[in-house]
Amino acid sequence: MDTRVLIAGAGPTGLTLAIDLARRGVDLRIVDAAAAPLTGSRGDGLQPRTLEVFDDLGVLDEVLESGMLPAPMRAYVGGRYVGERRMAEVVEPTPDVPHPNGWAVPQWRTEEVLRGRLRELGVEVERGVALLGFQQDPEGVTATLSTGEVRAAHLVGADGGRSTVRKAAGIAFVGETRETHRMLVADVAVTGLDHDFGHWFGDADDPGRGIVLMPLAGTDAYQCAVPLPDGVEPATTLAALQSVLEQCSGRSDLRMHDLTWCTVWRPNIRLARRFRQGRVFLAGDAAHVHPPTGGQGLNTGVQDAHNLGWKLADGSDELLDSYEAERLPVAASVLGLSTELLRRHVDGHPDAHRRGPETDQLHISYRGGPLAHDDRPEPGRVRAGDRAPDSPLRDAHGARVRLFDLFRGPHWTHLAFDAEPPATAPGVHAHRISSAPTGTSLVDAEGAFREVYDVSPGTHVLVRPDGHIARITR
Repeated sequence: MDTRVLIAGAGPTGLTLAIDLARRGVDLRIVDAAAAPLTGSRGDGLQPRTLEVFDDLGVLDEVLESGMLPAPMRAYVGGRYVGERRMAEVVEPTPDVPHPNGWAVPQWRTEEVLRGRLRELGVEVERGVALLGFQQDPEGVTATLSTGEVRAAHLVGADGGRSTVRKAAGIAFVGETRETHRMLVADVAVTGLDHDFGHWFGDADDPGRGIVLMPLAGTDAYQCAVPLPDGVEPATTLAALQSVLEQCSGRSDLRMHDLTWCTVWRPNIRLARRFRQGRVFLAGDAAHVHPPTGGQGLNTGVQDAHNLGWKLADGSDELLDSYEAERLPVAASVLGLSTELLRRHVDGHPDAHRRGPETDQLHISYRGGPLAHDDRPEPGRVRAGDRAPDSPLRDAHGARVRLFDLFRGPHWTHLAFDAEPPATAPGVHAHRISSAPTGTSLVDAEGAFREVYDVSPGTHVLVRPDGHIARITR
């Protein structure tokens, strides 16, 4: 084989997968047809669960430094200030959820951080290299690239909604693309606005028509969104956007400048029939495309990659089969959520822009899946298949330790509560967690572990490399 895993597409999904494989020492290549990284803020909302994935991958600090809490929105109708609101309430961290709030980072910056981490691991994205097609057989995949043929054990299509991999595999992409409710989205600087806030200017005669400007972290620019009425072709010049801003705000002192990116968004709601076909896998937008409502698309793709990486590294059919079994139902559910939020927006529901726990992706679970085993006669609140919560502990010297510190890395983690952990295989880190100090054990000094995990003494918890619980047993 020329390589073990070939990844087509170097967006957030492909980069997350490449990082996870590279840190495991898996031989890989990641190619992208674009000659240069894409610009634009695009998917600029990171959900709490994605922040936890980035913690595991070692990029969280840089991502946090590059972003901010989603800004509060100041709303105006006919130029008159009508109030301020947040898309979601700011929530304080808890022992089990250290990052409870979404984080706003322009997508170009998220990808830049991920590429930097991948480079640290010795892998570079191969730019301007297009996947043209492939053939697979029981032993591997022969892919035709614009630079020649390559042989790989597995091929992953992370190449977006128009995925060449999905089309070449003949996998149906079921759903619809609506030409109604189109939106012009652009990155542009605006003089005269407070960059600490988002701004919505509604038309006096039709408040549903207007312009939204959300500040982009680390820049003086805003992501600008303008609805496009049916039959109206987009005018993407600064002058046209300036005209809309003046008309809706009633202000002539606001000046747009430095338009760096612009696109027309249409509701695109589709789900692949399969996420795996033999040695070929789909992830991210290649497998599911979402309306932007709820900020689920990029985040779901990152979790696809985090689920798939350790399974590809292992290579067993049982684990590879579990990728589709676990992720396809999740994608279908998240797609349903995004679509419902879009409907509420189109219908003008007064709380259409409000967000709650349903969008944070912390409650995604693989309960009942092929890898989830809970042997207790009376399972607690946290069960096999669930995300493994965080919790504070103390080491033998009294220093504070987080469970997420123990989970971080490519290994499995065995937690034994008031019990001796068994001998473990290589790649499994075992820890005894005691309710009181006992030698070298980690101590649940605040009782948080027992409460959060809802376990009793003698309980064993096995945590997968992707931070979900594989087994809970007495």
